[in-house]
Formats: sequence, C-alpha cells, structure tokens
Amino acid sequence: MNARLIEKLKLTDRLTMAAACAFVLIGSSSAFALDAAPRPQPLTPSLSPVLTPHVKYGSVREALRTGMRDYNAGDKLGAAAALEYAAGQGHTLALWKLGRMYADGDGVEHDDLRAFEYFSRLADQHADESPDSPNALVVSSAFVALGTYFLDGIKGTYVTANPVRAVEMFNYAASYFSDSNAQYNLARLYMEGTGVSRDARQAARWFNLAAEKGHHPSQALLGHMLMNGQGVPRQRAKGLMWLTLAREAVTDSAKDEWIETLYEEAFAAASDNDRKLALALLEQYIQSRR
Repeated sequence: MNARLIEKLKLTDRLTMAAACAFVLIGSSSAFALDAAPRPQPLTPSLSPVLTPHVKYGSVREALRTGMRDYNAGDKLGAAAALEYAAGQGHTLALWKLGRMYADGDGVEHDDLRAFEYFSRLADQHADESPDSPNALVVSSAFVALGTYFLDGIKGTYVTANPVRAVEMFNYAASYFSDSNAQYNLARLYMEGTGVSRDARQAARWFNLAAEKGHHPSQALLGHMLMNGQGVPRQRAKGLMWLTLAREAVTDSAKDEWIETLYEEAFAAASDNDRKLALALLEQYIQSRR
C-alpha cells in the first residue's frame, strides 16, 4: 500500500453514538468473530481515586439523571460532578462518559491519564458483560480506547507504549464483543506487524468482519487488498464493490480523501467486465441487507 496513504490511516476508536452523548444506552450486535479471546488481565495494580463530588445524591440513578440534565443543558462541569458519584459506584455509562470527556477535553481539562483510568475501571469491572447487553457497546469501546493508549503510551505517566497489550485490548473487543472498530484496528496491526507478526491474511479476515458490519474504512482496505491480491486471492470485481460501498459512505471528503484515492485507482485498473460484475455484486449485497 502507498506509504502516504498508510500515514493518513490512524488507529482510532471512532464510536458513532450520538445517543450516548445524551446518555442513552444502545444495544450491540450479538454476532461473534471466529476467535474467542481470553479475558484480559487487570490493567493496572492501582488507579487514582474517583473524585468525590461536593453534592450528595440519594442514588446512582439520581446522580446519572442529574448528569444527563446538566450535560444536555451545557453545564458540563456540573455533569462531571454528578457522573463522578455514579462512577464511584461503578456505573458503566458514567465511567465511559467521564473517560470520553477527559479524553476529548469535553467540558473538563483534557487529561489522557484520567481518561485511561476511567476506561480501565470500566474494562476491569465489566469485561464479562454479555455481548447482548445494552451496555456492551460502551464496554467494548473502552477496550478500543485502551488499545489506542497502549499503542503510544501517555507521555510523562506510568502508561508506557505496549503494542502487545494494545493487540490484547483490540483482540478482546473484536472477538468477544464483535466490535467493528476493534476489528479494524486489529487488522491494521496485522498489516503493519505492530505488536503481532505481520499477517496479511489475518488482516483481510478482520477487515472482512468489520466490512460486513458497514465499517467503511475496513471496506476500503479490504477492497484494496482484493484488488491487489494482498493476503487474499485477487478478485478485482469484489474489491471494486467494497471500495464503491466505502466511497458512497464518505461524509468528510477531507478526512476520507484516501478512500476516494483508492477507489479511483481501483476503478482505473478494473476492466469493463470487472466494473459490470462489481455493480452486480453491489446490487446483490444491498438486496441481501434489505
């Protein structure tokens, strides 16, 4: 793959969950990947204590309700204080939302270490959450976030770069929760040989699992691999089909310019027969999901 394009592809824990910003839980798919990853060992021997909120709440439910109200009203500091109470009781969504707020600097000071520790608590306490649980999506996304932190570490903290640990985090979320973002990130590590032996066949396998869930970066890279016979037998028509799906899903042309580039290269390299077959495969794919 072109080195310039690889540099543009950054491992990410892109979690499309607008409802989560309003603290609405969303169920996850019950589909499983082929591997059963072992439950990861606890992440850290000891974590910083959860901050004690100044306001006392009668219950976790009340604290969460207050956090919802304050966050949606724009009082994010107030929301964080209420969520601290719920997080102290181990509430799944409160731990996840605080992790995201500190990771993004969303209404609080940006603090990757505190985000890492909230995600760690969530992962340690809820790793065995059923993949069919309403909480599964936020638990799996915590593992994905931890994987990205382990890739490079957090400068000036005890969280050092540990690509092998990153693979473990992604593999658990990809296998147990069938998380498409984790599957994508794991495939990227297999492509690059980061934290794991380079294996294009395994990369294609994980891209395929994520692509079938509509993950368009995975669709693009799977299509590119099929076009070039990288890790899989060359199938130009099928590769062009996946790249077409990925291109149609692009919403940010600047960020996803690399997908447009891969599509254009594939379309130019395909024969007329490849293009016709790709269109037929695309129609079959769309029909099968209606």
